[in-house]
Formats: sequence, structure tokens, C-alpha cells
Amino acid sequence: MLRLLLALYLSATAFAEPARIRVFVALADNKSQGIIPVPAKIGNGDDPNGNLYWGCSEALPPVFKASRDWKLVSTAAGPKASILERAVFAHRGGKYELIADAYRGSAIMECTIDFFAALASDTPVERIPLVAYIGHDGLMDYVLPDVATAKRGPGREAIVLCCKSRDFFGPHLKAVNARPTLLTTQLMYPGGFLLRSALDGWIVGETPAQICQRAAVAYARNQKIGVKVAAGVFASGAE
Repeated sequence: MLRLLLALYLSATAFAEPARIRVFVALADNKSQGIIPVPAKIGNGDDPNGNLYWGCSEALPPVFKASRDWKLVSTAAGPKASILERAVFAHRGGKYELIADAYRGSAIMECTIDFFAALASDTPVERIPLVAYIGHDGLMDYVLPDVATAKRGPGREAIVLCCKSRDFFGPHLKAVNARPTLLTTQLMYPGGFLLRSALDGWIVGETPAQICQRAAVAYARNQKIGVKVAAGVFASGAE
């Protein structure tokens, strides 16, 4: 009886743990990436605090800190030298935890490879249901090693917020058996507000088409363009 109660307790504890949303952010870097140069302060890939994709007001940490739905749990140095900072956020519903890693701009290839490794991980889908990438589209600058997509994953969802991700990331996502929820079709600005808007819909079970529309509304507001025009920037794997 004691063993049974212990097993039930451990099972209930495991079930109560929030699922993890993994986010890989390649910091903008004027020196090592093929980006249109941005001001030096926000284009320093070794400085997360001032970086375009991490420290600016529209970047992931500030945007999620300002949200009523997400609470900052911790910030700390990353688990390896290429990850300058890791931020962890908890969703107010208690079912999800977001873990975002800020990679050095010069480590963008490593960031991209780690993104695909997370998609192909043996961890059950229910534990890590969604993996996202934010930053410059490094696949415009280099060829992804075949080994990076040699393993097929269990079929978790993917969001890729960088320029033309459908064209450059799409075939590789298929190779690792990922299910694209939100991709891009044009040159664009991958602000953290896009991920927040997408997750607002994803968490309540919206379809990829509905999530794309959410992203379009958020992008139109940020870029001061029409929603119809902004809708052309985004696509899902079903399109």
C-alpha cells in the first residue's frame, strides 16, 4: 500500500509540473551576421542587456515582463559559454513555463543547431510541446550541417521568427518531423511581441491560421502598416 501511495504521489507531482516552451534567441551582431547594420549598441552580440533581440523594449524579456500573463521566475547565466543569459517565465495558468536562451551573436550557427536538436529531442511532446527561434536567419549565410537534422523528433510544434523562415527553415523542420505553427515569408523584424501574441493564441488552442492572424495584427500595430499587408509576412506549415 505504501508503495502504491508513493507511486501515485510521484505520478501526480510529475503531472503537475508545467510543460516547457523552449526559445532560442540569437543576439543581433553587426560583426558576425549578414544583417543590415543596426546601431552599435543594439548590434553587439556579446551584450544581451542592450541587444536588439534581448535588451530593447520590444525584445523578448521586456515584453514578457510587461505581460500580465507571464511572470519572470529567474534570470541567470546560461548553461554554457555561448549562452549569455537564460530567462525563465511562468504562465499565470500554471500549465506552461517558458525558457529562453540568449546566444552570443557569433554563435548563431550553434543556436540554430541547438534549436533543431530541441525539436528532435527524445523528451516527450507533452513535456516540451513547442520550440521557437528568434533572430537573424543564419541559414541565409551558411549551410546547416546534415547532422543537425539527421534525427526525427516526436512531432512537436515550431515557431521561427526570422526573415523568410518558411523558405530557409521549412525543409529542415520537415526533416526533424516538426509541425510549423508560425513561419515568415518575407524580410521582417522578429520582435519579442510576436512570440507573446502567438502564445496568447497557442495556449488556448487556436489553429495555426488563427495564430498567424494574431501575429499579423501585432506586427501591423508595431510597424504601422495595414493588417492585410502584415498578414502576408506570416504563414503556417499548412500553407
